[in-house]
Amino acid sequence: MKYNLHVVLIEPQIPYNTGNIGRLCVATNSKLHLVGKLGFSLNDKYLKRAGLDYWSLLDYAVYKNWNDFLEKNNGARFIFVESPAFKLYTEVEYKEGDYLIFGSEDQGIPQYIIEKYWEHSVTIPMFGPVRSLNLSNSVAIVLYEALRQIKKF
Repeated sequence: MKYNLHVVLIEPQIPYNTGNIGRLCVATNSKLHLVGKLGFSLNDKYLKRAGLDYWSLLDYAVYKNWNDFLEKNNGARFIFVESPAFKLYTEVEYKEGDYLIFGSEDQGIPQYIIEKYWEHSVTIPMFGPVRSLNLSNSVAIVLYEALRQIKKF
């Protein structure tokens, strides 16, 4: 199946967020990739509750770690969403099939990864004392900007 985009979560910790993101992926014809140690079980009732009855429609893959993910997605175009970052998420020209990569709720993208891919990192601007946005909100913001650019709605 051809997907509009791919959403990658590195070690997500909160089942509600991942459930919401899974539902978002179904709504946007995007594939969800879960990388590394999850902070919940894939059978978690809160994950399924947030995903509603759409979880069964979701196409997702689970990877042991970052290297496992890289091996199985070799040649893909990665865009890392982190704060701080190289540029704003609106300054990227998104392409169909891009992989939008997000870190965990409490740690973000691991430092060794973001250092290697710094030029491929984007951020969502925030004003005031807030350090970060909710993970599912961040995914929605960037995913819909990418879809807008590739004219998928």
